[in-house]
Amino acid sequence: MDKFSELRSRYGTFIYHSYEITDEGFSFHFSVGEYDFFPAWKWNGITVPDGMDRSLIEYVIFCIGMTELVSYWKCACPPRVLVKCGALNAEQIKWWKKLYFGGLGEFFYRNGIQTDFDSFMNIEAECSDVPVFTDPYKGERKGAVIPVGGGKDSVVTLELLSGLREDSLCYTINPHKTTTECAQAAGYPDERIVGFRRSIHPELLKRNADGWLNGHTPFSAIVAFSAYLAAVMTGKKYIVLSNESSANEGNVSGTGVNHQYSKSTGFERDFREFCRKWLTVPPEYFSLLRPWSEWQITKKFVTYPKYLSIFRSCNVGSKTDSWCGKCAKCLYVYIMLAAFLDDGELVRIFGSDMLDTAEFEGLFNGLVYADFDKPFECVGTRAEIRLALYSAYKRREGGKIPLLLEKYIKEEPDAPESLDGHFDTDNFVPAEFIGLLKD
Repeated sequence: MDKFSELRSRYGTFIYHSYEITDEGFSFHFSVGEYDFFPAWKWNGITVPDGMDRSLIEYVIFCIGMTELVSYWKCACPPRVLVKCGALNAEQIKWWKKLYFGGLGEFFYRNGIQTDFDSFMNIEAECSDVPVFTDPYKGERKGAVIPVGGGKDSVVTLELLSGLREDSLCYTINPHKTTTECAQAAGYPDERIVGFRRSIHPELLKRNADGWLNGHTPFSAIVAFSAYLAAVMTGKKYIVLSNESSANEGNVSGTGVNHQYSKSTGFERDFREFCRKWLTVPPEYFSLLRPWSEWQITKKFVTYPKYLSIFRSCNVGSKTDSWCGKCAKCLYVYIMLAAFLDDGELVRIFGSDMLDTAEFEGLFNGLVYADFDKPFECVGTRAEIRLALYSAYKRREGGKIPLLLEKYIKEEPDAPESLDGHFDTDNFVPAEFIGLLKD
């Protein structure tokens, strides 16, 4: 019996027992079999305003618990999920199942799990009477909450929205040196860098160490609901993400597996619909960069050189605010920047010439060629990467050509189609901001 089937047969029910709100933050109680989990969040620069109706805050926190739930459920994948707190109607249950199934596509694929939408999970809620809410700010909202991860995409959003700076907040989860420095470089003082500190309950780590199932979950959905909570509590009009059209491309040809599912246009549409139907209160959630490709974002990013020594996008090096210089994400960012920067600048950022390193050929092939699975990282499309490689070659033509770049240009000598004029019309950018992207 495979691990998935074995664990499901041993642990048939996952329970979302409760959530608790305190002056320090909030926490959740989940359980599977004899194991209990208590993930906790702490306020970081956010407080519940005096006199604010707590019913909306409580329900959004319940929803954050629903996004946290899947990270704990996946260790055993029980077929039944029982929700004993909050409220879910039948339509919402379908909404959450869709998020989980799409967001777990990579998890299922990499663990060799064969399942389908109907059978992977059944959600039961003890209460279906979803509350109705009113805006505590009575519509008098201004500015934006801008999630900042420390990468080039959120930097471009911060700079494009510089005209809103005085009324806006930078939003972080578990802030680190890179996120703080990027926000500060964009003109945000410490008191306007807010968010939460989120901790994983140790019992989940013990289950993982004991060989239970583990893998990728839709973290950007956690960002969506928690940023909504921050915007509700601080009276902001918008939640402005930095997800681009490239996030819609999957990782495995012929499947729906997408590492960036919860950064996709599909999730953005679903989350906006969730807010409209069941939260009913502004702020408005959208991705400013959705019309653009990663090529255009990178081209814009390099016009802000003050961030070159600050920004980081490497998951491996995230805990040390560094580029590991060995993973697919580092190689991807290196390639995109190579179209616009010289080798000396790139080596100062990444520590080595990654395109001149033979051991990265496997990572390179996954990024470039359709015959290989695309790396499970937040990376751009193959069309964007090929354009960057060709542009990097033209920038170095007549001089030293790095090993992997030379190999590529011999196989693909023709110029790819330009993406400078790309504009994805399937977006939710409000009319007042669309001009920022067409300038």
